[in-house]
Amino acid sequence: MSRTPVHGTWEPASAARWEDAFLSGNGHHGALVAGDPNDERVIVTHHRLVRPNGGEHARPPRLAAALPAVRDRLLAGDLTAAESFTDGRPLQWVQPFHPAFRIRVRGPAGGDRGGLRRAVDFTSGEATAVRADARSRLFVSRADDVIVHEVTGGDLDIRLDHRLPGAPAGLRVGHGTLLTPEGALLSLRARYPDSDRAYTGVTLVAVRGGRTELVPPGVRVTGARSVLLLTRVRRHTGEADVIAEARALQALLDGTDRPYDSLLARHLDRHRTAYLRVALDLGADPAERALPGSELLTRPHSPALLERLFAAGRYHLLSSSGLNPPRLTGLWSGDWDTAWSGAFTTNANLNLQTAAAPAAALPEVTEALAGFVERQLPDWRANARAIFGTRGAVAPSHTDGESGLTYHFSRPYPLHLWTAGADWLLKPLVDHDEIRGEQDPRTAAALAEAAVFYEDFLTRTDADGHLVVVPSYSPENRPANGSWGAINAAMDLSAARHTLRTAARYHPGHAERWRALADRLPPHRINADGALAEWAWPGLDDTYDHRHLSHLYGVWPLEEITPYDTPDLAAAAHRALALRGTENDSAHGHLHRALIAARLRDPDRAAAALRRVLDGDFFHASLMSAHYPRRDVYNADAAHTLPGVLIELLVQSTPDRLVLLPAVPDLCPRGELRGVRTRFGAEIDLAWAPEGARAVVRPHRTLRVALRTSSGTEPLDLVAGEDRVLTLGAR
Repeated sequence: MSRTPVHGTWEPASAARWEDAFLSGNGHHGALVAGDPNDERVIVTHHRLVRPNGGEHARPPRLAAALPAVRDRLLAGDLTAAESFTDGRPLQWVQPFHPAFRIRVRGPAGGDRGGLRRAVDFTSGEATAVRADARSRLFVSRADDVIVHEVTGGDLDIRLDHRLPGAPAGLRVGHGTLLTPEGALLSLRARYPDSDRAYTGVTLVAVRGGRTELVPPGVRVTGARSVLLLTRVRRHTGEADVIAEARALQALLDGTDRPYDSLLARHLDRHRTAYLRVALDLGADPAERALPGSELLTRPHSPALLERLFAAGRYHLLSSSGLNPPRLTGLWSGDWDTAWSGAFTTNANLNLQTAAAPAAALPEVTEALAGFVERQLPDWRANARAIFGTRGAVAPSHTDGESGLTYHFSRPYPLHLWTAGADWLLKPLVDHDEIRGEQDPRTAAALAEAAVFYEDFLTRTDADGHLVVVPSYSPENRPANGSWGAINAAMDLSAARHTLRTAARYHPGHAERWRALADRLPPHRINADGALAEWAWPGLDDTYDHRHLSHLYGVWPLEEITPYDTPDLAAAAHRALALRGTENDSAHGHLHRALIAARLRDPDRAAAALRRVLDGDFFHASLMSAHYPRRDVYNADAAHTLPGVLIELLVQSTPDRLVLLPAVPDLCPRGELRGVRTRFGAEIDLAWAPEGARAVVRPHRTLRVALRTSSGTEPLDLVAGEDRVLTLGAR
């Protein structure tokens, strides 16, 4: 291949819209950087910043006593019975994610306004901007959990500004300014309307040379060689200890006369190591690789664009994962009115974003997800008890990250009926355990809770003696001739089987009981169109035009249905995929379709779905994505999912199988993919072209797997520590 592909992006102008601001983050703090050293605007975010709206006190509906009667009615043929399975409450959104404030750094008026270049380096997480003699650079440290921002080139006015779009009028804001030996300390405290909760941001201004004076609510720096800003934000009740925060920031300056470089070096040990584990090289034209991102986006079929989106997707996924996995907006927003509360939606969105993390060598993401699950597990138990009267755990479909309780539901979106959430959230954690060859006790504990739920919940049977999932919900669809709450949704069947069998592997003492329960679940149903039915219950008709593909959960992310082991079911799943519409053009729907097509070895359908996103103007100049075409609604689904799609098109694995080049699209006929992890404990470097391919497998365990290529299947014997080189013929 040609020289190393671009690991960053750039623009010749500052961001006029916050959506185009370059992004940096450490999974706790985030920064959106407009990129103009003469008028820098940095929006500060934090995963904990959610606005109280009553959701912090909300509880799941207590419906367990009504469950038997609803089940009786559904099984007797009352297709609308589940609509009464509610406590009558109106739809309540979870606490919405919001930005903290904007750091404004303004240079002298009338200065040189030409020659700007702003950039973000994915290998370091640095957002930089250069104009004439002025320069700014910023990163969010993974080592010290602080936003580090240095500006040089003239006199500066600096202040913290809470006035961002959608900020509530009742927000009670207080500013603090204080001169310090380093320069100054700025603080902003914002208390939410009608709440005892608040957040406080603290910025230490460290000035090299020059003079600092207070100009409330900010400071003015004149004659300085450089100015370093260190910023943190905390959400709290009561009052924050600003002085303690200031001392902690001051401690970061000790012992060095070049604090930016020292802090960056510590950060790089964690960030760069993670980012560089995997790389994609499609042999793009060097001239296209050199283009600014906004111009490259106008060339949707360019290999250079796919390279850069792959790199940006892994960068943004890593940068938004730490305290939590990524939200609907990753870790970023410049608007208090964030779509869908900027929450974690677990019936497709979060799942698609995090699914590639194990193969893409980002254990930082799976660790964030594992911590998220562990913190929420007590609330998942409360959901199971209140709604279904069972032991065990049921995950919510929508959460703000602070509460895992199910309270966001309505008649057309009866999300409280959905029982498959825990399985989908745990799937990347199981994959990660398989990659490293060791079971995480947190994953084991959550799987046991999910299995125990099914023990108590699966009590009804059909005429053939199969267990029945009732009520059952297929996100976010309904039968053409029924209501949303139904029976035996294909996703629910697949999730229950997978949970029980996977939990049995983790807990041998319960294995016989849980496997026996899984074996009593009914098979999938093939409908009159020859397609895998979305509801495996006679008389429930499919609704094809929908953005979700929940019924094909057994194809992806599971391996319950494959062309190799279950060819008849795979053919039915392929028919179901062909019949599925795209409804409202959601980016997650297109990429979900591409992932399923890749598993079914359909490169044309996968490429067509991928093209809908590339051709649809889904990406901002920041290379963060939108939910709808024409950059409508800031949303991380496409940005974070796209790397996983490209990996699935080229390499797939299970604990005993390696599939190479299952669905290479015509968008990338040749290239190199380096560092991908497999679930049998190996790393793979793959180079491919129409005339053939070469793979280097670096196993960490000794075992035999089945190697599947376009030429067929053969055994592949691997020895820990010994590289295997595989040569494939023309496709």
